[in-house]
Amino acid sequence: MGTKRKICAVITARPSYSRVKTALQAIKNHPKLELQLVVAGSALLDRYGNAVDFIEKDGFTINEKVFMVLEGENKTAMAKTTGLGVMELANVFYNLQPDAVLTIADRFETIATSIAAAYQNIPLIHLQGGEVTGNIDEKVRHANTKLADIHFVTSEDAKQRVIKMGEEEAYVINSGCPSIDIAAAVLSDPDLDFDPFQKYGGVGATFSLTDEYIVVMQHPVTTEYDEAKKDVTKTLEVVNELGIPTFWFWPNVDAGADGTSNGIRAYREQHNPKHIRFFKNMEPNDFLRLLSNSKCLVGNSSVGIRECSFLGVPVVNIGTRQNRRLRGENVIDVAYDKTEIKTAIRSQLDNPKNNRSSIYGEGNSGKKIADALADIDLRFHKTITY
Repeated sequence: MGTKRKICAVITARPSYSRVKTALQAIKNHPKLELQLVVAGSALLDRYGNAVDFIEKDGFTINEKVFMVLEGENKTAMAKTTGLGVMELANVFYNLQPDAVLTIADRFETIATSIAAAYQNIPLIHLQGGEVTGNIDEKVRHANTKLADIHFVTSEDAKQRVIKMGEEEAYVINSGCPSIDIAAAVLSDPDLDFDPFQKYGGVGATFSLTDEYIVVMQHPVTTEYDEAKKDVTKTLEVVNELGIPTFWFWPNVDAGADGTSNGIRAYREQHNPKHIRFFKNMEPNDFLRLLSNSKCLVGNSSVGIRECSFLGVPVVNIGTRQNRRLRGENVIDVAYDKTEIKTAIRSQLDNPKNNRSSIYGEGNSGKKIADALADIDLRFHKTITY
């Protein structure tokens, strides 16, 4: 048998890992492939949930760790962090000599992965291209698409958009989203088989897990980062007024995360809500199990658009962060308006989980990706097709 293809995946943040976990497992287990894993950015930082701990616990060997996050959580720090990433990852790829590099979605650091690989003539694989969101992430996503050579998209809608951007159809593969693989496993065995308080700690109130509860995950919007504290405070006020047991998750490291975090801390200190528990992170399987047993997800996370559509979990999506993204019937979209948010949550609490959708895949995406990477022609140059 010939030499295995070395596929180097770069994980830069907590959500990126859950998005790609089953693909990493399938690459690792494939007889024709060798997985090289680089963990970078906020995935290494405790304040954002230390995703690296879960990655190692899942049995992955990490080849390199790249510390590249500048303090500040503003637009300038984002730009400089990306620059540091290009410098550091260029060295990592030079040393690892991968046959191809995998970058995920649209976080600001992912463009660093793409530049460092493309400038060294390393074939670039992009996961989740062709989607639209309407903020800086969309620019990064489409820039990654144009730097990439092989595209694994998560829906037919996204596939057609990537082809319209001039990419060759043979290299645009609708694999579905690997995060749906985890959701499918949870759906087949949905019981909440762990105690979130005992396993993950968190801070704030405790309540009975037999009670109905909601989950909140609200991130800053990078193009509206000055509003972050005000935005999250509105959601906090609504959730506190409703009095429903709530699992609330800390934001990503984006411009405005300080505002979101400060809003949460200030509200918690002033009001000491009696039914909200705050968490940094959970393992992907546990998080989806918690979601699957919830009455509703509130906030602006893409998990509400993707995994919750497959699980049928009702979602209240607030603001512009998921603007124009393909969504199922489980989602109600609202503005940052307290009355709208409260009305939508109340409506979703009465909504049964029967709006399941497979728009982002059937649950076999990781295997599809690994099988394609084993045989596809690896290239590092292309011309635009018309």
